[in-house]
Amino acid sequence: MQDPDLQSFFQYLSTEKRYSSHTLDNYQRDIRYFTEFCQSQSIHDWSAIDTQHIRSFVSLMHRKGLSGKSIQRQLSSLRSLFRFLLKQHKVNQNPVLGVSAPKSPRKLPEVVTPDVLDQLMDLDLADPLAVRDKAIMELFYGCGLRLSELVGLDLSSIEWPEQTLNVLGKGRKQRRPPFGEKARLALQHWLKIRAQYANENEQAVFVSSRGCRISASSIQQRIKKWAKEKGIDQRIYPHLMRHSFASHILESSHDLRAVQELLGHANLTTTQIYTHLDFQHLAKVYDAAHPRAKKKS
Repeated sequence: MQDPDLQSFFQYLSTEKRYSSHTLDNYQRDIRYFTEFCQSQSIHDWSAIDTQHIRSFVSLMHRKGLSGKSIQRQLSSLRSLFRFLLKQHKVNQNPVLGVSAPKSPRKLPEVVTPDVLDQLMDLDLADPLAVRDKAIMELFYGCGLRLSELVGLDLSSIEWPEQTLNVLGKGRKQRRPPFGEKARLALQHWLKIRAQYANENEQAVFVSSRGCRISASSIQQRIKKWAKEKGIDQRIYPHLMRHSFASHILESSHDLRAVQELLGHANLTTTQIYTHLDFQHLAKVYDAAHPRAKKKS
């Protein structure tokens, strides 16, 4: 394949689309796999590629063990490439249109029980950083926040009269999740001592020992540290608390639309994954309680 065309495409992604270096690396890797496939098929010109070639590439990637999600990302990269080549009059059609990746079984999110979360958040509050970490974990579980949303919280994000947060979520969409009494008390406790750590004019709610906004990796490490100290065998991480928040709310309320709103999901289908978790719980209750489900001793 012609390297100048690819160089122009990657330059376009970098300068005009302003994609991050991480995204560019993904595009380059995906397209490298495809160009290697083309070379193995003795295809040396973009215009010679048709839909059947794309389908053969998808089949090859599937046989190599790539997940449906990974193949879908590769197809997305190739669609973008051929859209660019169409604009450059290098091809007459986009052969990737209409080609889809094989579906992968949807993985159910993990959850953690309220008892384990109580154990995790039972901290010695004589340590100021433990006070901070407790407030962080209470907001994760109490509001269903994403890690990036919690890191981005500013002092002005807190609406005390309504006990809500102004959160900037995916796609820079704003929402206002409420927080409960335990989260309120933990947050107020932290804010009373926050000035001991925060640099002057720092607006972040949660700061590191250096006084600046705490990083996502630091939060992950601190939660992992507390779980280990508490003797919790299950891997605990921020998104697990978000999953647990959603699952526990749905289990109690059966209000899928409310959970969608609280999580900030753009589509209800994203939230519906939690109905499978709720069904698993109901199935266990049925098996344990229904006379027709009980096995004879």
